[in-house]
Amino acid sequence: MVPTLAATELEDLLIYLSQVHCVDLRGYKRSTLLRRTRVRMQCLKVENYQDYLDYLEQQPDEVPQLLDTIYINLTGFFRDRFVWDYLANEIIPQIIANKAPHEPIRIWSAACASGEETYSLAILFAEALGIEQFQQRVQIYGTDVDPDAIRQARQGYYPAYAIEAIPPALQAQYFEHRQDLYCWRQDLHCSINFQLHNLIQDPPLPQIDLLVCRNLLIYLTPETQLRVLARLHQSLEQTGFLLLGQAENLVTPPETSLFTPLHLRARAFTKTPGTTKAYRAGRSPKVKVSAQLAANSLAANSLAANSVLLDSVSI
Repeated sequence: MVPTLAATELEDLLIYLSQVHCVDLRGYKRSTLLRRTRVRMQCLKVENYQDYLDYLEQQPDEVPQLLDTIYINLTGFFRDRFVWDYLANEIIPQIIANKAPHEPIRIWSAACASGEETYSLAILFAEALGIEQFQQRVQIYGTDVDPDAIRQARQGYYPAYAIEAIPPALQAQYFEHRQDLYCWRQDLHCSINFQLHNLIQDPPLPQIDLLVCRNLLIYLTPETQLRVLARLHQSLEQTGFLLLGQAENLVTPPETSLFTPLHLRARAFTKTPGTTKAYRAGRSPKVKVSAQLAANSLAANSLAANSVLLDSVSI
């Protein structure tokens, strides 16, 4: 039997989670929240909202289980290989060229889940700069709202199947084999900082040269998407780069663009020159977001003017 959970009951649940457990999910798409909460209710064989609320009140340990179901930390090393090849061959050389020798390089892996994306970034920059320069110049921040994911990311331990996408030579270079697990090499941990961070609510990290935020926007309401995009824009240096997920596109009117498309297939963008001043002056940025899993163009004509739009598949 499919559990019953009406839209009004979901709103009550969101208020309960916010007030009692300090977990604010109101910026997420209601369709996603409904679907995933029902999945959790079905696992518990709970048929209606009131019974599930009673269960939450009696079993506080259920809240992390619900959040795990909602967040679904899908990740992997070098996921979407073309994107990583483009990053290694085109973006990273530009970032290095934009910097003076020995000048720090700051990278932000937002919504990093259990850290695979963050360590993938570390490998590419270490390969580009060499280990010594990497240790001296690079600081990578991996952030997520999930405490369990951040805890796992900090440990840097992964089973053999998880690192299969990493070429064997790089596995040997950057991981130590310990029993049945592979551990990120200890001397490179100081260049990577994992921390809890809610991109919807918390201040953005400053002076970022590369910001990777893949497949987060598709879970958010249009209003929240716009707020997050403004924060990403604020975070980046003027010469900074933004990478989004394969289900995410940005379309912006030229006169108010926060980001300029660099490569559509890779979902790579640069920060539009001169937009920081306009943003800080309080002008509302106009950003449109379109999720088209199979498209390699922005399809701007299909979008309404001056809006935030995300037409995602069922997530």
